[in-house]
Amino acid sequence: MDIIRKKDIPVNPLPGRGVRTAVGKGAPSESGRMTLGWTRYAEEYGPMEPHNHAEETIIVTAAKNAYMRFGPEKDQLGERIPLEPDMAVHFPPLEWHVFEYDEGGYLEIMYFYGQVDNIRPEEIERS
Repeated sequence: MDIIRKKDIPVNPLPGRGVRTAVGKGAPSESGRMTLGWTRYAEEYGPMEPHNHAEETIIVTAAKNAYMRFGPEKDQLGERIPLEPDMAVHFPPLEWHVFEYDEGGYLEIMYFYGQVDNIRPEEIERS
């Protein structure tokens, strides 16, 4: 058994977000079957671009003036959906989405993938 504390994982700063992967490939707890971690979306990381990837579930752990939009294409995202702690959101494979926040806002989530490979869209075989 591995016990992982968020505070002990260095932040991987990426465009639009800071990621801490706890379980998965190259994570503090190695797994070949799942990926789990925390992500923070806030001004210090800049705006996030709409994106898509493998099937994912998130749990909102903290939020202030944060919301998401989703849709069938990068340029066809719907209305703002406000996000609040204790919400779970399930994204089907390759669904376009973006997390955003108003000035001074932020979003913190836990993310879960049921795999460690074929997470990024360029790795997924499109059918």
